[in-house]
Formats: sequence, C-alpha cells, structure tokens
Amino acid sequence: MTELLSDLPVTRLKGVGAALELKLERLGLHTLQDLLFHLPLRYQDRTRVVPMGALRPGDECVVTGEIKVADLMQGRRRALLCRMQDGTGTISLRFFHFSAAQKNQLLPGVRLRCFGEVRPGPGGLEMVHPEYSRIDGDGAVSVDSTLTPVYPATEGLHQTRLRSLVTLAMQYLQPGTLPDLLPETLRRQWKLPGLDDSIRYLHQPPVDANQDLLLEGRHPSQRRLAFEELLAHHLTLLNLRQQAQQQGAPALPYRGTLVKPFLAALPFPLTGAQQRVCNDVARDMTKTFPMLRLIQGDVGSGKTVVAALAALQAMENGVQAAIMAPTEILAEQHRNNFTQWLEPLGIEVAWLAGKVKGKARQKQLAAIQDGSARLVVGTHALFQDEVQFQDLGLVVVDEQHRFGVHQRLSLREKGRNGERAPHQLIMTATPIPRTLTMSAYADLDCSVIDELPPGRTPVNTVVIADGRRQEVVQRVSLACAEGRQAYWVCTLIDESEALQCQAAEVTCENLREALPDLRIGLVHGRMKATEKASVMAQFKAAELDLLVATTVIEVGVDVPNASLMIIENPERLGLAQLHQLRGRVGRGSQESFCVLMYQAPLSKQGRERLAVMRETTDGFRIAEKDLELRGPGEVLGTRQTGMMQFRIADLNRDADLLPGVREVALQIQQDASLGSAVIRRWLGQGGEYGHV
Repeated sequence: MTELLSDLPVTRLKGVGAALELKLERLGLHTLQDLLFHLPLRYQDRTRVVPMGALRPGDECVVTGEIKVADLMQGRRRALLCRMQDGTGTISLRFFHFSAAQKNQLLPGVRLRCFGEVRPGPGGLEMVHPEYSRIDGDGAVSVDSTLTPVYPATEGLHQTRLRSLVTLAMQYLQPGTLPDLLPETLRRQWKLPGLDDSIRYLHQPPVDANQDLLLEGRHPSQRRLAFEELLAHHLTLLNLRQQAQQQGAPALPYRGTLVKPFLAALPFPLTGAQQRVCNDVARDMTKTFPMLRLIQGDVGSGKTVVAALAALQAMENGVQAAIMAPTEILAEQHRNNFTQWLEPLGIEVAWLAGKVKGKARQKQLAAIQDGSARLVVGTHALFQDEVQFQDLGLVVVDEQHRFGVHQRLSLREKGRNGERAPHQLIMTATPIPRTLTMSAYADLDCSVIDELPPGRTPVNTVVIADGRRQEVVQRVSLACAEGRQAYWVCTLIDESEALQCQAAEVTCENLREALPDLRIGLVHGRMKATEKASVMAQFKAAELDLLVATTVIEVGVDVPNASLMIIENPERLGLAQLHQLRGRVGRGSQESFCVLMYQAPLSKQGRERLAVMRETTDGFRIAEKDLELRGPGEVLGTRQTGMMQFRIADLNRDADLLPGVREVALQIQQDASLGSAVIRRWLGQGGEYGHV
C-alpha cells in the first residue's frame, strides 16, 4: 500500500535525529509533505560559469580560476586574501574565518570553482566567504543542471542541509504519495498544472526557468499551490457558515411597534444606503437560521442607527439584544446613544464592562439572566461565563477586527436556548478590502453603507514636518479662538527619546504653557476609566477647547464641534488607524482639517503612506493600500487566532484567484471527504479554528 507523505515523519529521512527534528519543527516541518510544501524564497543560478571579465557588483554566480597570490592580511580584522584569475579578469576571495587546513589548501597554483556574491572591495571586485571546491588536474568543471533553491531557514539549519533534506524527500514523491486533491476537470478549467509536477518544478527549476516570474510568486506552479491553500481557507469558512445555519435561530419578523416611533423621533432621515442595509438586516432576521452579516461603513456613515433598528426588531419579538464594543470608550458611547434613543420608548439599557463591579455588577447580571434587561451594551466582559442571557436573539459586534474569531463565536454560544443561536450583525468602520472580504469573511454576507449623511464635510489633510510645530500651535490657538475644538494626538504615553515620540503628558504640559488661554484636557490608556470618561464628557460638553490624547480616541468619540486634529508621528501608525483618527473630525458642518506632523527623515514607505492619507478620504482605497503595505494578518487583527497565516498564498498577489477559489469551493463542498482532505492538508488541526 502506498504511504502518504502527509503520514511520513521527517525522521524517516536518513540523518534526521532528535536534534534536527527540533530545528525542522521550528519551521513548522513535521512530515515529508511539509518539507515539499516548504518552497524556496528565491533561486541561485549555478548552471553556468561566468567569466571574471564579465562580473558586476551584485552578481551571484559561479567562477573558476587559478589562485595567483594568497596573503594573510593583518588589519583591523585578520583575513585570508586570495587573488584568482581566469584569463579574462581577476577577483579576490576574502575569508575572515578560516582554519589552518584552509590556509594550507588555498595556495598559489590551486584551481577553484567558487560561488558567491560579487562585491566591490578595496582592490577591485571580491567574494567574501564564497562556497568553493577544488578542481583537480584538467577535469571538466561541474555545474548544476537546475537552479539552486534558497529556502526560509532557522538558526542552526543551513541551506545545504535543507537542500539535501528536500532532495531526499523528493525521492519519496511517487504517484499517489501526494494525492492531487483537485479533480482534473477543475484543473483544466482553471489552467492549473498537476501537483507533483508543480512541486518538482519549484524545488528544481530548469536552467531556462523564468526567474522573475518565480521571484514574484506568479509562476503557474506557485499559483497551483496558492489556489489550493486559498481553497482550504475558504472551505473552512463555508463549513463554519453551514454549521451556523444548521443551528437554527429565532425568526424575528418586522412588526414596527418599536421601530416606527424610533424613526419618527430621529432628528434626521436615513440615507438611501442606510435604508438599503436596514432592509438587508430586517430580511435576514425573519429567517429561521442565524443572520451572519457584516456591515462596512466609513467613519460617520451611521452604522449605529442601523444597529439600533436591528436591536428594536429583536426586542419587538420579545428576545434580548446585545451590543459589544472592543473598548470601554466606544462601549460607553454606544450606551449613551442607545439610552438617549430608547429610554423614551420605555427601554432601559443594561451596561456591562470591566469597571462595573460589586453589587452593581450582580444587579446587571441578574437583569440579563431574568430577561428584564432587554438590551445589553458592553465590552468583552459579555464573553465571560458568568454572563447568562434569558433569551439572546441578536448580537451586534462593533469593530469586528479588534476581536479574534473565537471571541465572536463564543458570544454566539451565549444565545443557545436549547439549540437556537442568536442572529449576528458585525459592524466595522475599518473598510475591509474586497480581497479580504472574499477570503477572511467568507462566512458572512456583506453590506456596505457607501453614503455619508448630508451636512458632513470632507476633511482636508495636511502633511508637515515636526520642525514647523510652532505654526501648528498657532493654528490650534486660532481655531479655538473662533469657538471650535481640537484634538492633539500623541502615539506614546511615556517619553521615549529612542522612538522620537512626544509623550502625551509632556506635550500636554508644553501646550498648556504655550496656550495659557485655552482649556486643555488629557486622555490616555493608563488613566482610570472614570477619569477618561469624565475628561471625554467635558470635551463633548465644550468645557475643554483642546484634548491631548493617545490613540484611545481612535473609535467612538463623536464631537461635531471638533474641526481640527493634529497627529504627531503619523508614520508610526497603520493607515487604517490614521483614517479612524481623522474620522473624529469632519462630523459637523464646518470645514475640518487633519494635520499629520511627522519626524524627518521619512522612510520611502512612510512617504508613500502619508501621501495616500493626503490624497484620499476613501476608506476602501486606504484599506487596499494598508493591505499592500502591512499584510492581511495585521489589517484584520487576526494574527492571534492562527487564521489568515498563509504558507504559500498571498492575498494581495493572488487576489485574482479568489473568484475561481469561491466557485471551486462551492463545487467541492458537495463532496465532504474531498473538502476535509483539502482543509487537513493545508490547515491540519487549524482547520478547526471555526469551532468554539
């Protein structure tokens, strides 16, 4: 019977003992299949000898020649220097670490074959510590028949060892040992090569292989593997959705008894986009399986009103609704909004966060358990085991990217009344690139609020160097003298010269000295929640002109009179975070400004990122750039869940594969055993990340 490479441990290879097994484990290599899926980062060309007269700095190549001079150099660093010629030119070989045997071997008259990187040196071109072998007699110089792979490595595990292990593993690659899980009809349809051929090609590319294509990760053999890996992730999320829908949920039809008076009392009409998304949500909630809907809406697009309407539809049907936010500031903002909107309708808003303790906490827990608390607003405190709902029918998760997948799912468990799960509405003001929506959120339906309420003005963004700080201070003074309010955002709390960041506390003191006529408040993450809330309330009530803050004000702060924001060291923040911060101004009708005050000199990436902020206020364009610069794990905040960690695929590079992946996933999903095999191959037990 054919042994599968996924079942063969690396210890099956000759020379792999316990010590080497541990090193391979650090790279996530446990089986021969893992070794073959450990693809090269790049390739070296050792297939031809390059004449020394044709060498240029930066070349990585094979040269052959005769040592003419070998000297021991006694300088700042002792070195063995050999001058080698081949009839077309000369190159030096420099060794800082060498043994007596090497010194005695590298003598004038000895012929060598060397491989290394060509660099400019004090006496012309040189190679430092090249790989070399001696050429005896007039024997022909041996060159490789394929390109040489360079693999991701780890301490104590060098390229030569990795190459030899992969070569040994390749000997086990026989028909049937690494099953091709994609049916031939699908492979033909999507023009994908076979698995065995792709693996062989990538570890041993022929001399004429297109190295540029390989380096970019766009060779058909690489795309074949990326396609299957993306497929595994997609299938997992589809399974997750299927399981959720099998659970059953309460059907919550639209009745209007609470929704109509709420809409009538609103001081503004809903935008067309809000109405469209509300209809999507209302329709989902009438079904007998759980709604799983993601609402994306840029900063200030009115997602909270949509959440309120969904919560009212749940409460009209006699079930509880829970609103969860990642920070106490944002949760408190929701609590204030919902209280203001719902108290006139006779609905009391329960509140649960880390700071609610003692008798007050017990009282809230009891109200949640007996159902008298119909709407509960809270932080991740809602996940805790002690929180028991009487009949939870709807969960609204705000700023989903701040929570891990497991956390979102564990809140779903709270709604089980027998076998019923609550409907789930997930909201984010961090626009998620379409690429990520199609992959990371394949278990969710998506709605986009792509229209800002009337009266909102676009924010003007200015990028200036820290050297013009005095001008910026004057600008703040002028804005506040005209009756407007301003934010001044610092990226660290404590002074840190190494990071060149102005500390919020020091900045606050300096601004109080420079602007004695202004009322200046300070908010940062290490203050007690009650202190923070008090300062925020003062700012909202216009009792403060200027608020100095760290990024704790990123989400949930709504002060329409604030029309100027200064962000120090913006180069230290992600684009999505800068976009969120900028969204704190421009919430009223007056012209608003965001000043990005950077520390010179800026890196190339820093310049690129700030240019995007200056050029556009389109959250989706900013999100695409953020994905390009930082990668999906960072953008989604899902690194801690083990999700979205790809071995071969790259969501940015391989975005064009996703429509095909989606189509194939829906076909393969009908064959449970095939789907499971694809998931197991790429995610192992990680394929269970969808389960609570």
